[in-house]
Amino acid sequence: MTDLTGFIAGLPKAELHVHHVGSASPRIVAELAARHEGSSPVPADPERLAEYFEFRDFAHFIEVYLSVVDLIRDAEDVRLLTYEIGRELARQQVRYAELTITPYSSVRRGIPAPAFCEAIEDARTGAARDFGVNLRWCFDIPGEAGLASAEETLRIALEERPDGLISFGLGGPEIGVPRPQFKPYFDKARAAGLHSVPHAGETTGPETIWDAVRELGAERIGHGIAAAQDERLMAYLAEHRIPLEVCPTSNLRTRAVASLDEHPIARLVAAGVPISVNSDDPPMFGTTLEQEYAVAARLLGLDRDGVTELARAAVRHSFLDEAGKSALISEIDAYRETYG
Repeated sequence: MTDLTGFIAGLPKAELHVHHVGSASPRIVAELAARHEGSSPVPADPERLAEYFEFRDFAHFIEVYLSVVDLIRDAEDVRLLTYEIGRELARQQVRYAELTITPYSSVRRGIPAPAFCEAIEDARTGAARDFGVNLRWCFDIPGEAGLASAEETLRIALEERPDGLISFGLGGPEIGVPRPQFKPYFDKARAAGLHSVPHAGETTGPETIWDAVRELGAERIGHGIAAAQDERLMAYLAEHRIPLEVCPTSNLRTRAVASLDEHPIARLVAAGVPISVNSDDPPMFGTTLEQEYAVAARLLGLDRDGVTELARAAVRHSFLDEAGKSALISEIDAYRETYG
């Protein structure tokens, strides 16, 4: 695995399921916490952050996540966070990333939508220039905030329409947040040319995934691991080539699975379900995209060729244009060839 770990470190990659605020490094979170000390429960000590990021369950994760969201209070915070995410992704040889962003959370805290979108676009341009990483946006609805958040997220997406915006999503808790209620908003987003990528089947059963496909027109599913409980659903996803964005360590840390050895990724792959491997909220979960590739390699019994195919699959399942896909897959193949 040591040799494979080195191979993974240098492998060009695409990241399809990674959250904006959830990607804030301990250094950046601590810096923001210090800036707002006294008005936030988030510790300003990076060592204490590790303890703060120990989650009892998914509901506790959401509570902690929102406390970090609350540290993003002006457009400069947004720009800095986004730019630093680009730096970290590039360090892991990520060439292309679709970052899930929740503008509603920042706008309701007082950052005007135009300033928010200007900040992420400025950071996207800077990250491409300075780090060679191509960032794109998925604007997602925070499901726990209800239909008002869906309305506002859609409005921001369609009225501001930043250049990097390519998709429309739905995050937050699944329990008690039925997917069908968001259908009108996804219909309008899809009519405007945005791709549909809701979370589903992470902490609920297969029916949530069926709803995401049937009601929201999902082209990819965030997480979706509950599909392994339904043979008919796995067959449907395989036949219609609807990929799952799988994040193994995230599922462990939020208690969606009891252990990595119990993770259903191998069953999903054996059933022909398309997948990509992703990091979700990496600093919060004590992981990186590199580590997620290593976890997937162990669970799937992959060698360098298998890991290379994981990287290719992420590119194929992305919303990158065909020329960009071809160029990145060629780079991945060239890297593999250097290892003989």
